[in-house]
This record gives sequence, structure tokens and C-alpha cells, in this order.
Amino acid sequence: MRLMDRYLLRELLIPLGYCLAGFLVFWLSWDLLSSLETFQRYRLSRLEIAQYYLISAPELVVTVLPVAFLLALLYALSNHTRHNELTAFRAAGVSLARLSVPYLAVGLVLGGVVFALNEWWVPESTARAEALLQRHQAPTDNPGQRWETKVGLVNSRDNRKWLIAAFNLQSYDMVNPCVEWIRPDGSREVTEAERGEWSRRGWVFWGVRQVVYPPGRGAEPRVTWTTNRMVMTEFTETPDQILSEIQVSRLRHFRQVRKVHLPVRVILSYRRLHVDRTEQTDLLDTLLHTRLAEPWTCLVVVLMALPFGARAGQRNVLVGVASSLVICFSYFVLQQLVLALGTRGVLSPWLGAWAPNLVFALTGFGLTWRIR
Repeated sequence: MRLMDRYLLRELLIPLGYCLAGFLVFWLSWDLLSSLETFQRYRLSRLEIAQYYLISAPELVVTVLPVAFLLALLYALSNHTRHNELTAFRAAGVSLARLSVPYLAVGLVLGGVVFALNEWWVPESTARAEALLQRHQAPTDNPGQRWETKVGLVNSRDNRKWLIAAFNLQSYDMVNPCVEWIRPDGSREVTEAERGEWSRRGWVFWGVRQVVYPPGRGAEPRVTWTTNRMVMTEFTETPDQILSEIQVSRLRHFRQVRKVHLPVRVILSYRRLHVDRTEQTDLLDTLLHTRLAEPWTCLVVVLMALPFGARAGQRNVLVGVASSLVICFSYFVLQQLVLALGTRGVLSPWLGAWAPNLVFALTGFGLTWRIR
């Protein structure tokens, strides 16, 4: 690594740490004031409140990281320009594109962090934070047992339908599962059980009976067999697919797209089972592209900050702060607009998710090209 790269990284990472810490403290303080009544109602102790915010930290980091990166980058570039350091670098034959390499590298790393948090930590942290509150809401219940009632799963790929009276979100135990499918002769076959559980070999049903409903009206159903225990190896549905069905069922309109933290793997798992288009297809496809586009925001930040920071000249550093506020507000407005259009099917899902990044990246590239 060249000495110039180390210097630029040091001058960026220090304000980035301060900005990230400042945003987190501000966000936590604001959320604490707005949620204080809720914490008092659930009678959370100070230790439990600290635990709640520690669990919720990944979601906060994903929210504030691009904004903190933008502010820190504008601050660093404004300082370099005010002290004529960028002019000296360019006079020595270093192009603006070469100067942006360490910033782009940081943007790639931060984008990877955002994707990893969204994919693995944020969904789990949201569920754990909710479980912490529910523990005090129902203190007589076992905190390790979380049940979802009246669960349905439609496997369009294999033409199977699942109806589950109750499903445990942690142990994957089921109460009164019922699986039905259509035979080649047109008859309907139903497998009913008193309970079911997930094992390494697949689903294990207890108190099982199979009922066949012949085609045509007035035909009497017949019970073909019953057994106390049976491993249902022919059922390829997994607990993750049932969980994805539960999570997607809570997604009704575009306002919930940003609130429901569905990872990419969950959306893809759901789409593999539901090959037919439904009323939620546009919503899910837009959410999928949103999850893929969100990490690239950190690279767009670099393209937008370069022309604003490099032209700061002798102006006050507050110009960088004002620029970051204008950029953030414009990006947020455009993002919400195209997201709503994408989830309603007015725009293509990929365009509804990628449009803000494309617009701001092209704008930043054009402005950078003018001052190169």
C-alpha cells in the first residue's frame, strides 16, 4: 500500500469512527426517549434495556452507516481541499480516479458489512429484541417457546398444501399438521397427524392417518392407513421454508417493506416454492432487489462525495455537512417514491430498487468527470 493511500485512509477512518459513534449515540438517545414508556410498561430493568439496544445494534448500524460514511468522506475531502492537498496530489500526476481508489475500497468493505448484517444478523436481532419484550408481556409462558398459529404453506412446485394448527418458531414442532396433494387420477390425498417434529431424516409425524377423497361429488372418503409414527421422507419442505411463509404473510404493503427484515435467502426460498405470480410477487421482487441494491449505496456515496468535497476549496467544513444533508434527503425521497411504485407494479421491481443508486451514481460520475 502506498504512503498516499495510508494517509487518505487514516484521514477518513478517524472521522468515520466519530460520525458512526455520534449517529449511534444520537439514534439510541432518541429511541430511548420515544420508547421509555414501553420499557416502563414491560418493567424492563436497566440491564435489560442495555441488552435490548445491544441486540438491536445491527439494525441501527445498517441504517446509519451510509450516512456516517458520506459525512466523514465529505469532511475528509473538504479538509484535503482546504489545505491544497488534493491540488498537490494532482500536480504530482495523481488523477482524481486514482485518489478515489482507497475510498472505493472502504465503500466496498462497508457494503459487504451492510449485506452481511442484513442477511444474517438483523433478522435474528429483530426477533430476539421482540422476544425480550414478549418475555415480560407473558411471564407465565416459557420464553423459549414461541408459537405461530394457523400456518399455511402452498408448495406450487410439488402441488402440496400444508395446514398447521400451531408451529413452534424455534424447535419447529407442529400441532395437528395436515398435508394434502392431488393424485394423477384426480383424487385428493390428505395426510393428517396429531403432531410433527423436524429431524435429520426429515419430518416425523406422530398419530398419522392417510385419507383419500375420490374425485367427483358424493364420493365417500376412505382412510387408507394409520400408524403411530412415520418419517415423511417424501415431504421436501423444510422449516426455513415454513418460516419464510410466515414472514411473507406479514408483508401486506410497501410501508412494511423496510420494516420486515427478510434476508435474500428467505425470499429466494419462498419464490422457489411459489412459481406462480401472486398479489405479493411485485412486493417480494422489489424487496429482493432492494436487499441486493442496499450494499451498493456505500459505493454511490463515494461517487457523490467526490465532486462535492473536491470542489469545497476554502469554504467552511459546514458546507460538507450541508451537502450531506441535501444528498441524504434527496436520496431518501427518491428511494421512497420508486419503492412505492415498484411494490405496486407501476415500475419494474429491479428499477424500483436500483433507481436511486443509478440516478445518484450517474450524477456523481458526471460531476466528477467535469472537475477531473
